[in-house]
Order: sequence, then structure tokens, then C-alpha cells
Amino acid sequence: MERREKRQVRRSALGETAFRRYFPASWFSSLGAWMLRFLLGWSAWDLTASATWVGITAALMLGPALVLSPWFGILSDRVNPRHGLVISMAVHALIALGGALALGFDSFGLPVLGALALALGVATSGHSPMRLALIPLLVERGALPSAVGLSATTFNVARILGPALGAALISTTGPAATFALSGVMFICAAVILGRLNGIGVREPRPREPFLTQFRAGLGYVRRERSIQLIFAFTVLNGLLGRTIVELLPAFAGGFLGGGSSELATLTASAGVGSIAGGLILSRQRADTAHLLTLVALAVGTAALLMLCLSLGNTLYRLSFFIVMLSLVTTIAGTGCQTMTQLCLLEDYRGRVLSLWTLMAMGAPAVGSALLGALTDVLGYTPVFSVAGGVGIGLALLLYTRRSWLSEA
Repeated sequence: MERREKRQVRRSALGETAFRRYFPASWFSSLGAWMLRFLLGWSAWDLTASATWVGITAALMLGPALVLSPWFGILSDRVNPRHGLVISMAVHALIALGGALALGFDSFGLPVLGALALALGVATSGHSPMRLALIPLLVERGALPSAVGLSATTFNVARILGPALGAALISTTGPAATFALSGVMFICAAVILGRLNGIGVREPRPREPFLTQFRAGLGYVRRERSIQLIFAFTVLNGLLGRTIVELLPAFAGGFLGGGSSELATLTASAGVGSIAGGLILSRQRADTAHLLTLVALAVGTAALLMLCLSLGNTLYRLSFFIVMLSLVTTIAGTGCQTMTQLCLLEDYRGRVLSLWTLMAMGAPAVGSALLGALTDVLGYTPVFSVAGGVGIGLALLLYTRRSWLSEA
């Protein structure tokens, strides 16, 4: 079996012509996506004033990825992922323009909202595997950590700017024009991606049934202990720091006894930490042993911060903890994604990365539901103290398995 070289010098992805040409598309698509997600969530509240409907809308936007990501992962191994992203941007644009038209014709109700949210969930399910499969085709191996880190930074900056821009535009130009502008952003991204000629071309391969290819991807993961180790760190990271970020509304209201202003401060703190974490990862070299140590330290630090979370009994102290948690969680998450990209074989890239996405998304969902329920019964301090202590032990245990990475 082909083996992957693991030690490379650090290189900047912006020094690669293909990545420089792609990078503006990443900004347009990320801003458009966060604006659209904000618009649909805001519309749910505006139509119903119901937290239940806001939750249903969020579930419709996130749920399809848990079912469809493996299928799109197989598809991304078969096609040119650039073409897949162009189609994804066109579908996103149609969703946004559909919202604008529905508002223009005064027909925007709950059925339209549900249909648009579900369509966005399906489109996002296809977008993520295609994007993850394309990035390694834009840069040399040594620039891959930089490319992943810059992509994470773009995503997290857009997570702050997109909703802020959407809120400002709703109050000035109205929701219909705001939906239309998000559609224009997706069109701009599609045009830029369409001009990246010669990127992502692959040699024709025999086409096997999807189920056969999916089983082959699972078999590859079972054989590769290095991938199993990375997946384990991904899940642990999702259950620790990522869970705290998902529970920010509960922390703002239950832990601090605050409201929307406190939640806004904590959310901004999480964004700042994520941006810093992405920038730090973008400065790393393509050395899997170094990245594993960095990930282990980040996950261990996240567990330690959880252990000390009871000290954050004021808004400013808790904001500091959230900044640090978000920073180390982003380092761990993007580090795991980078190691996965570096360790796997090209033939399995889309399938393995779709499984990684499932774990990266699923672990925080499970962790936030479990820890959220436990805190209602036992309180914040005991639950997160125990979770932090267990997390430190598991991070150390996984790091003792670091020799598995040398087998890749």
C-alpha cells in the first residue's frame, strides 16, 4: 500500500496560484452561507415568535448532513469537486433568490420557510465534502495546513460578519433585498470557481455501486489505525470545547443569569477564539507527528478549561474562558482535519472526509444534549468538572497511542 510522506516544511497556501484564485470564492460562499442561515433563523422567529420553530428550522438546516454526507463523500471521489462546488453555489443562490421572490410576492410563510431550510440542509450536505476534497488539489502538500487554517479562519470570520451584515441590511433595505444579496454572493463564488480551469481533473476510474464504495471506505478506516486515532481525537474535541460553544445560550441565561446582550458577548468571544485558532493552525508545517502533539495539547487544555469553568462566574471571566476554549477547540478540530488530509490515500479522500465531518458535527450535538440534560439535574460545576477531568485522562490515553500515526 502507498505510504504518505509525513514531514514537510511550512509553506503558505497563499503562495500557491490555484489557492489564491480560489480564496475569494471561499469568502463569498462563507459570507453568503452565514447570511442565509441567519435570515432563515430570523424569519422563523419573525413569523412565529416561537423558540420551537427556530429549533425546527435549525434542525432542517443541519439534519440532512448527518444522512447525506457519506453519499456526497462517495460522489466527491467520483467527480471533479470543483464542478460539484459550482453546482452547490448555484443551488445555494436559487435558495436565496427563492426566499427573495417569496417575500416579494408576499407568500413567505412556514411551508416556504421549511422548504428553504431543508433545501439549504441538503445543499450544505453536498458542499462540505466537495470543498474538503478540492482543497488538497489546490496546494502542494507542505501548504496544506496553511490552506486548512485559512479556510477555517474565513469560515469563522464570516460566522461573525454574515449575521451582522444580514441584521444591518434587514433594518435598512428589508429582508427581500437581503436574501437577494446573499444569492448574489453565491453567484460570485460560482463564477470564480468556474474560472479555475484545469483544477480537480481526475483519471477515469471504474464505477462501483455506491454501497460497495461506502463499505470500501469503512474498510479502509478499519485498516488504518492512524485514521482511527485522528477520529478519536475529533470526537473527544467535539465532546469537550465544542459542546461548551453549542451551550452558550444556556451559559448566558443559566450560569450568568443574563440575556441577549450576554449571549452576544459570549458568541463574539467564541468567534474571536476561532479566528485566532485558525490563524495559528495556518502557520504550522505539514508534519503529522507535530500536529498530533499540538492537537493533544489543545484537547487537554480544553478539558482543563472545562475543569476550571466554575471560576468564570462573571461575564468577563467567562468570556475569557470561551475565547480560550474556542481557540484550542479550533486548533484541535482543524488540526485533526489537516492530519486526515495528510494521512489518507487519494482514492478514499471524499469518503473518509465525509466520515470525519459526521464525527466533527455529531459529537458536539450528542455532547450538548447529554451535558445540557445533566446540568439541569446536577448543576453546571459538578458536571463540567467531572467532564473536564475525564477529558484530560482520555487525551493522555489517546496520546500514548501516537505510534499509530507512524504506521501511516
